[in-house]
Parts: sequence; C-alpha cells; structure tokens
Amino acid sequence: MELFFLAVLIITMAGALGSGYPVAFALPGSAIITIGLAGLSGYFFAGDAQAYFHSGGPQQWLSAGVTNLRGVFWEVERDTLIAIPLFIFMGIMLQRSKIAEDLLVTMAQLFGPVPGGLGISVVFVGALLAATTGIVGATVVAMGLISLPAMLRNNYSPSLATGTIAASGTLGQIIPPSIVLIILADQLASATDQASTARKALHKASTGEISMPSTFDVSSTSAGEMFLGAFVPGIMLVLIYMAYILIYAFLKPSAAPAVHVEGKFDRKFWGKVALTLIPPLTLIFLVLGSILTGVATVNQAGAIGAAGAMVMAGYRLYEGKNARLTYVPAILGLVALAILTFVLQNYEMNLKSIDSSADQFGIALGVAASALLVLAVGWSGWRVFRTEGTLDGVMLETAKTTSLVFIILLGAAMLTSAFRAFGGEELVREFLNSLPGGFWSQFIIVMAVIFILGFFLDFIEIAVVVVPIVAPILLADPSANITAVWLGVMIGLNIQTSFLTPPFGFALFYLRGVAPKTVKTMQMYKGVIAFIILQLIALGVVGSYPQLVNYLPNRVSFLSDNAPPPRNPKLQYCLEEYVGEKFASDSGQIEAVIAQAKGLDLSALPEDMAEDLEEAFAAGPAAMQNLEEAFAAEEAVDEAAEVYRPKRIIVRKLEKDIRKAEEEAEELRVTLNRLNENASQDRRERLEAQREALLAEVEHLESEIPDTWEPIHEEFAKLTTSEQRARMSYRRSADTAWDAPAEVLATLHDNDAYMALEGELAEMRGFIEQVEQGSEAAEDTVKALEDRFSEVEGARDVRSALGKARRLLSERRFDKEEALEEYENALQEYAGQKAWRESAAGLVPSLEAYLDGIRGTLGIRSQDRLSREQALYMASCNSVHRDISLNF
Repeated sequence: MELFFLAVLIITMAGALGSGYPVAFALPGSAIITIGLAGLSGYFFAGDAQAYFHSGGPQQWLSAGVTNLRGVFWEVERDTLIAIPLFIFMGIMLQRSKIAEDLLVTMAQLFGPVPGGLGISVVFVGALLAATTGIVGATVVAMGLISLPAMLRNNYSPSLATGTIAASGTLGQIIPPSIVLIILADQLASATDQASTARKALHKASTGEISMPSTFDVSSTSAGEMFLGAFVPGIMLVLIYMAYILIYAFLKPSAAPAVHVEGKFDRKFWGKVALTLIPPLTLIFLVLGSILTGVATVNQAGAIGAAGAMVMAGYRLYEGKNARLTYVPAILGLVALAILTFVLQNYEMNLKSIDSSADQFGIALGVAASALLVLAVGWSGWRVFRTEGTLDGVMLETAKTTSLVFIILLGAAMLTSAFRAFGGEELVREFLNSLPGGFWSQFIIVMAVIFILGFFLDFIEIAVVVVPIVAPILLADPSANITAVWLGVMIGLNIQTSFLTPPFGFALFYLRGVAPKTVKTMQMYKGVIAFIILQLIALGVVGSYPQLVNYLPNRVSFLSDNAPPPRNPKLQYCLEEYVGEKFASDSGQIEAVIAQAKGLDLSALPEDMAEDLEEAFAAGPAAMQNLEEAFAAEEAVDEAAEVYRPKRIIVRKLEKDIRKAEEEAEELRVTLNRLNENASQDRRERLEAQREALLAEVEHLESEIPDTWEPIHEEFAKLTTSEQRARMSYRRSADTAWDAPAEVLATLHDNDAYMALEGELAEMRGFIEQVEQGSEAAEDTVKALEDRFSEVEGARDVRSALGKARRLLSERRFDKEEALEEYENALQEYAGQKAWRESAAGLVPSLEAYLDGIRGTLGIRSQDRLSREQALYMASCNSVHRDISLNF
C-alpha cells in the first residue's frame, strides 16, 4: 500500500501542476492530502493509522514536514538563502536601468563587421548580463526586442537568431551569481549530511569498525564554492556558443552575414564602448572578485551587488537632466572605495588593537570614506526613487520574486517529507543501486530524468524536489567519491536546458512574446536544438573533467588565510604525491643536506638533545625509504584490485540484500509483537509467512557468497594494511626528521632573550629572602618572572622551578626555606643552560640550512600553512575524484 499512496502523491502533484494550480500550493497540498488519506485509510481498514506508511505515521511525517519548513528560516547554517533577495534586487535594478539596451547596441556595433558578429555580440552581452542580472526573462525580452529585429533585418537565419538569443538568455542560470546555484547549494548542504550518514553506515557494515576515518567523509559545499565551481564551465559554455556561431557563419555565410556599421571606430566610439562596458565589468569584479578572493561571503557580495546596481541605475536614469552632476554619485562611490582599500591595507582597523596616532588617523579616514560611500549610494537611490517610481517597482518585483522562491522551497520541504513517508527515497535508492554499471549508470539515469523533467517543470521545482531525493544517493557512493560542488554544477548545467526545451521552455515563451509574427514557433524550436546539444556537450565535458569545477574552489581555499594546515588528514594523499615528486627530482640535494647535518659536532648540547638530533637526522633517509615502500604497496594494491574489485562488488551486493532482508524481517517481528488481540488471524498468518520467506531468503543469499571470498578479502586487506602502515611510518619519520632540529633551533634563536633574564633571576634571591608570610606581592613578582621565562623557548625547567618557588610563597603553603631551595634549583638550571647555549650557538647556521633543505619535503607537514606552489599542487590533485570504495 505504500507504493499505492506514493503513486497517489505523484499523480496528485502532477495533476495540480498540470492544471495550472500554483506550484507553491500544489507541492505542500499534495503532500498533506496524501498523508491524510493514508492515515485515514490505515485507521479504518487496518485498524492502525501507521499501517500504510513506510515507517512512522501521519503525525510524525506532518511534523517532519513542518520541521523542514522551519529549518529553512531558523537554521544558522542555511543563511545562504539571504543572498537570494539581494541578487534578485541587483538584477531587476540593472534591468530597469536600461543597461542591457546600452550593451546590446554598443556590442552590435563592435562585433557587427565580423561574420556572425551580431550573434557573437548577443552571446557576449548575455554573458555580461548573466554575471550582473542573472534574470532569464528580462535578458531574453531585452535581447529579443533590440537584437532580434536587427539580426532579421540583416538577413540572419530566424532559427539561428532566435536560438542564439534564447540560449544566451539562459546563461544567467550557470554563470555566477545565479539564484539556482544558491538554491542548489542550500539543498546540497542537507543532502551532504544525509550522504555522510549513509557512507558511515556503509563503512561500519562493511568493515565492522565503529568510526569511519575523516578522509572518507563527504564534504559539504556552499554558495560561494558553487559560484567558483560554475565559473569555468559558464565561460566554457559562452566560448562554445561563440565557436558554434563562427563555424555556422563560415559554413553558411548567408545565414549569418557580416553587417556594415555606419560611423568610424574613432576615439568617440571607443569611449562609448568603455563607458558601456566598464561599469558592469566593475560590478562583476566587485561581486565575484570579493567572493573569489575571500574578502566577502556570498551574502556580503550580494549586498555589494545591490548597492552597485543602485549606483549604476542612478547615473543611467539621470542622463540628459544635468550633465555636470550625472556621474558625481558614481565618482564619489569609487573614491570612497579607493580610500577604504588604501586604509584597510595600511592601517589597523580593529578598535581594540589601536596603539598609535597613525591607526587613529586610519580609523577616522575609514569612517569618512564610509560616510562618503553611504552618501553616494543614498544619492543614487534618491535619483532612482524620483525617476518614474523605479525604486518602488524594483522593490515590489524583488518582493514578489523572493516570495515565490521561498514559498516553493517551503512547499518542496513538505513534499520531500511525504515522499520519504511512503518509502519513495528507499525505492529510488534501490532502483539506482540495482542498475548495472555502478555509479555512472546511476548518474546518467539521474541526469536523463532531470533533462526530461526540464521539458515540463521549472528550474526551481527540479532543484527543490529532485535534488533532495537523488543527491544523497549519488554523494554517498564511495566508488566515484564525487564532490558536492561538482554534482551541483552538473545539475545546474542540466537544469539550464529546461529554459530551452519545448513545450514549456520559458525562454521560448519570453521570446515568442516579443518576436515578430514572421518568425514561426517551429523556427524557434529548430533554432534551440543546436544550443541544447551544445549544452549537453558541455555537460559531458564537465562530467569527464571534474577539475574544471573543483580546481577553482580548491585553489581559493588553499590560498586563503583560512586554508587547511598541511597536517589535515584529507591532504595527506596528495601531499605525499607532491613529496614523492620532489624526492624524485631533488633527492640528491636532500640527501646531501642530511649527510651534512649528520656530520655536525653535537657535543656542546645536552645528551638527550643531541640524541634527539641524531635520531632526527637518521629519520630523514628512513622517511624517504618508507615513502618508496608506500608507493610500491599502492601499486600492489592497484594490481590486486583488478581481481578483487569485481568479486567485492558481487559480495557487497549480496551483503546489502541480506541486511535489507534482515531489517524487513525484524520490522515484521516487531509488528507481530505489537498486534493487538483484535487483529485478524489471517493478517497474523500473512505477516508470519512473509517473515519466514525473508529469513529463507537470507539463508539463500548467504549461501551464494563464494567460499573463496574470505581468503581473498583477507589477502587484499593485508595489502591495504601494508600500504597504510608504510604511509604512517613515513609520516612519523618525516615528523621526527623535522621536529627535534626545529625545537633546538628555536631554543638557540632565543639565546639573547634567555641571557637578558639573568639579572632579574639573580635579584630574585634578595626578594625571596625578604618576603614575609601574607605578602600579596610575593606570588605576583615571581609569577611575572616565570611568565617571561615561559616566553623563551627551551627554558621550561627554569620556569618550572620558579613555579614551585612561587607556590611555596603563597599564604597557605608559605615556606621560605623550601622556596629558596627551589630558587637555587632554578639558578643551577639557568647556569647549566647558559653554558651549553653559548657553546652551541655555532650550530645555528647548520641547523637553519638543514631545515631549509627539507622544509618543502620532510618538513612540509610541520609548517603552519602551504606555500603557494604547494597550495596550487594540492588544488590540482584534490580536484580529481578518487575511488575509495576498496576501503568499504
């Protein structure tokens, strides 16, 4: 019956959407109606309201839906949605300010003389508008009104012209900042949590280990990472469109001829081009650049974009009224930004850290610049408000669009809850897992379903209904080990086609509304086919090369101030690949550095410190040998995996079926125990028969597991264990090779600070001798000296003796004689250290040379952060999806 009500849910939703009922109410309405029907049917026909649910009951699933609704607003982790109204405001403001018209006219004049130039100008402007407005409808309408008549007038093929305009208008869905990318990031954040839980359960079931190593966990994503990940695919799609138009014009010149443009390409023309291009490019730089460089979050970048759009609209709508004042607010804003940039780079802007008059001047200058920026934005806003009520219209449209998006999000949360209530998610998971071919067959099916749904559903509906169901399944698969940002960008590219696919492609509707009657609808359909194919080609390229998506987010992350440290467990595999390459190219130099260090005379150092250094110098060659063994063990694992992997897939599938059958049998046992006395005997016997059948199925499945599986699995486990041991041995040896020399060098570097405390330490005797019991200053004075020694590397023993003396001067434990004894111990320790510190000072250059020689290899794990070269290598290495299924 669960499947019956699942079908009722889908049919009810499809019927409501097909009838034109608002999506915002069709989604939650179908969920509530179906849950209610299932609960009532179970109560009247089975005596239990929970009878027709996969698990739980109507009250539980309705509550779960309400919880999901609340989570959209109240979960701190989901604050990314705040950026939606900001970017919508930015897009509508720029659309109302006629920036699009200026760009289209100017770019048509610039590219017109080139064959296919008008088409290229449309794509170029579509990309610019995508990076500023991101609103498909407004972009398509603007280009349809301005560019389509010009293209038709110059004998462009109607199919090519309409296809170019419709496809270019949809670029706003993949080129950031994009609303769909923000929604996908929000949905994938929840999906990642579910996928992580599922992967941990799979690891426990496969290995029996309670905890899963963090290196195998599923990494979440954010709107900022989605923007970064979509940037290169978006630019690639623009270039593909342009290349197609150029090739089309070359093969069929009459369909995309060059256009003669009146006028000259003189200084006045180039000034117009600059004035048209620079403002939107500046806004793109401020919005995307602030995200790329880590200066601003997505929400903050949205606020920057909204303010920038206000300033641009302010001068554009004011043109022709007062030439001298037209650009004054924009100029004031740029000056304010320049001053703020200068202040932030040259002054301490944290009020708590101000310690000079220069910093005070910087704060004052920053406040003045901020006031100037507020004036510029406020002045521009006042102009927009006074010009034909533009600001009122923009605010109203922003509120409408934002409300639409959020209501659909809320409704989708309820629908997803109902879908899970009737076992829909489990059904989809079983279907995908049953497909031959593993992850890629699952992924292709999901992409095909999303593509087909694009013929009938809007992009928001697909993002909020389909993604929560399929994303956890795909992300949890360890064989592909895909990143959430790659999956999000792939879905975003796929969803983009929904605007072009007939019969409900919204871009086609928008264009049909403004296209002349001479352009037939079938010509428009024919025109978009080529661009749909181009989008699918781009989808295939990005799917084959995940580095196109993953590299830029990784690069920004590893180069940022919050970059993960080299000891991060998830970096170790790539870090060892990097070190291995360095060993291969610079092994002679590294060995020479180690050999030179081994020849040092360490007699001036204390015995234990000298032994630590000798152990460290011996650990370097051992680490190099361990890494070679790890790579050899990895090759052995890869070779054995060719035989092991197919057998593992078969056995894991059988084990999964066994677990499922056992879980179902256990659920039936619980149901039988809970049946009341009034339950029919037929139902009891039917449930018992089902349970017996499941137990028999478990026995049958267990018998299908090959007898040779355990020996094969144990042998393969030995190989993987050998690799892991070699890698752990390398890490321990590498850390040993660095830690002791670094500690000794830090100690010797603090020699001057150590010697400077000799006088204070000598004076402490007289102070202790004069201290009387109950003196409040006694402990504080000794503590002050103790703290100064704690700042000196290697002075721990002196500080410890002083600490003991301090405690013996407290009122509760006051004992002057013992305090003086501990002071003498501190004095002796100081004298002993002073002697060997002075004698060992000559080791400093040699230790520095040793550490510099191994810093980028053996010592890389001990650094505070990666160098630029190392960070770029990590970004590239971690951009590839690595199969980890053999660990499950």
